[in-house]
Amino acid sequence: MDDPKTPDVAVIGGGPAGLMAAETLAGAGLSVAVYERMPSLGRRFLMAGRGGLNLTHSEPMAEFMGRYGEAANPLGGPVEAFDPQALRAWAEGLGQETFVGSSGRVFPRALKASPLLRAWLGRLDASVVRFHLRHHWTGWSAEGALRFEAPAGEVVVQPAATVLALGGASWPRLGANGAWADALRDIGAPVAPFAPTNMGVLTDWSPAFAERFAGAPLKAVALTFGEQTIRGEAMVAAYGLEGGGVYALSGDIRRALASGGQGQLLIDLRPDMRRGDLTSRLIGGRAGDSLSNRLRKMLKLSPVEIALLREAFGADLPRSPVGLAAAIKAVPVALTGTAGLDRAISSAGGLKFEGLDGRLMVKARPGVFAAGEMLDWEAPTGGYLLQASFATGRAAAQGAIDWLAEQP
Repeated sequence: MDDPKTPDVAVIGGGPAGLMAAETLAGAGLSVAVYERMPSLGRRFLMAGRGGLNLTHSEPMAEFMGRYGEAANPLGGPVEAFDPQALRAWAEGLGQETFVGSSGRVFPRALKASPLLRAWLGRLDASVVRFHLRHHWTGWSAEGALRFEAPAGEVVVQPAATVLALGGASWPRLGANGAWADALRDIGAPVAPFAPTNMGVLTDWSPAFAERFAGAPLKAVALTFGEQTIRGEAMVAAYGLEGGGVYALSGDIRRALASGGQGQLLIDLRPDMRRGDLTSRLIGGRAGDSLSNRLRKMLKLSPVEIALLREAFGADLPRSPVGLAAAIKAVPVALTGTAGLDRAISSAGGLKFEGLDGRLMVKARPGVFAAGEMLDWEAPTGGYLLQASFATGRAAAQGAIDWLAEQP
């Protein structure tokens, strides 16, 4: 059936990018309808709030943009037009004061997403934005209209412009599953295959180690893969390792394993101590102490750190102070793979920037714009994912506004 209230612009996707696009479009006086296939809006946004809702980061802009790697250039315009300071001001305009944490990350004072999302939806409800939940987009009709599967049957809508904000392919139970890719490929838009990023890594723990230490944190360690070293934390999982430090290296790990390279992660359990200092402390231990007691008393190693040393080296774990210090500074963990998309925080791949013009319009379908994690970019955790999602949502909406102004 046709939608009796065809909007000026349809926004498909009710996450941060889609809602920001809707707000921007409504601010320009356009009627907007948001179509979301889930029963509620912002599900992944609320999930992000469980970790405190890291909105963005306060580091200098050059370093900030460097986190996007190869996508830094196409994302540069949107992010500079709606930068971290603008995002903080926007949140505070919704009554959500923000602060900079010790790591430079930016959070709302409430440290959760629900108050911000509630205030945001209230503001959108009061504007010209309408919401259509449980509407699953299935592509375009032969006439170029949008088609949706809805509880009452098929809905066909032909707005003047469309903003796609359909998300990537990670955590599909929260709404984004990448099913939109075929519809884009069908019209000739280039779509890169999806791959997990900001995900855990797999290793073959012994059953005893996995059973006892799954969920145990490795705090204030340094993780090295190839030429890159990250200071942070990791957590032992039954399948391997996860956590912020691992996520920051996960893209390099994924690419190395995919190309047939070696997968070995090195963990420095005491990055703030030099090897010589470790050796000196170990020499000073009591002669009658067991190895575990020496590590616990002299170096304050936790039970999981001591067990990790034994897991990694087995019978070859050095007993001399010099050898043991060297082992503590570089605990090898052999990687067998990466966690899949269903467990990844975000995904790589998606609609390639080469298929978009400078205002994020799909070249193969004029009047259709794209934003958010459905675009082919990846970034570490730390506020970069949400920042780019908000910024590209705003940029795609502005592109639609400009394009509509040019039409007869």
